[in-house]
Amino acid sequence: MKTSMIAALALAGFGLAAPAFAQSEAGKTAPGFETPRTSWGVPDIGGFWTNTSLTAMQRPAGAEKLTMTAEEAEKLTHRNVYSAAEREESGASKVDAASSKELLSDGNASRAYNRFWMDPGSSYAQVKGQFRSSWITQPADGKIPYTEAGIKANTRSTTFDDFEIRPLPERCIMSFTGGAGPVMNNGMYNNTYQIVQTPGSVMILTEMIHDVRVIPIGGKHGPNNIPKWGGDSIGWYEGDTLVVETINSHPKQRSYISPAGKVTERYTRWSADEIFYEFRVEDPVLYTESWGGEMSLRVSEKPLYEYACHEGNHALPGILAGARELERQGRPHPVELPIFAGVDVSDGE
Repeated sequence: MKTSMIAALALAGFGLAAPAFAQSEAGKTAPGFETPRTSWGVPDIGGFWTNTSLTAMQRPAGAEKLTMTAEEAEKLTHRNVYSAAEREESGASKVDAASSKELLSDGNASRAYNRFWMDPGSSYAQVKGQFRSSWITQPADGKIPYTEAGIKANTRSTTFDDFEIRPLPERCIMSFTGGAGPVMNNGMYNNTYQIVQTPGSVMILTEMIHDVRVIPIGGKHGPNNIPKWGGDSIGWYEGDTLVVETINSHPKQRSYISPAGKVTERYTRWSADEIFYEFRVEDPVLYTESWGGEMSLRVSEKPLYEYACHEGNHALPGILAGARELERQGRPHPVELPIFAGVDVSDGE
């Protein structure tokens, strides 16, 4: 009860300046498009969808505006780190010492994947026909307005004493992209979603590690002392829009909200092949102001495939064994690094 009261009071003060969703009720769908409905009469958003693109949560260096012309988007695509990797590896591949040496000439030991295994998309995303440099639309600079506490919360743990304190992606509990949300996000691969609706709930299944959110319709939030992976979500319909409110995400999750925070999402069919997704994040602990944005979920040409995270994976035993060896040699562990959930790492600047 005490935690609930503190969170409510904090949000009450923080919410005074919270922006309304930018999109008005007018123009909610593409011209001439009629929202399809389920057999029980609610807007139909079911199916397979994807947010694969080079657009990331935050705006990269070199992009001054939210919306871009096709020429501006092409320039940003050319200098994107994924595009650069594709150009570097586009030549014929030969299995010999000289070719291997050339491929590894950048000395980037943390790359892990070559471009063949990546599927980040080949261009920046369009939302309602406009190229977008970031998913964030507010603040105007396209950056997450972290507080000092927010920066600290997004610092990677470099302690290797026990497997339970390693990051969740290493343990295949939740994905490193945070694709399932809240807020929904995208990464270098596995950006497909499956949405299934029933009269009583909506299920959103994410390809990356098969994170899943089951959202009761018209329900109530659960007890505050039981946090959930992906947060405690409830939903309802406002006209042709599904509204989802999420609180109380698990404290070990790399989440956009603390126990005092709230994410509000809105899903609206813009056209036959696009869902218009809006989000707003309110959390006085992690951010200096509320922030939010828009995203396009497009019909996926492929279904959602299995993500077999730990088949043949010896990474975690290797990580722990490496740490024990460093300790035997009297050498320190690496320094902590900021990870910034949702930060745009798609550009090298």
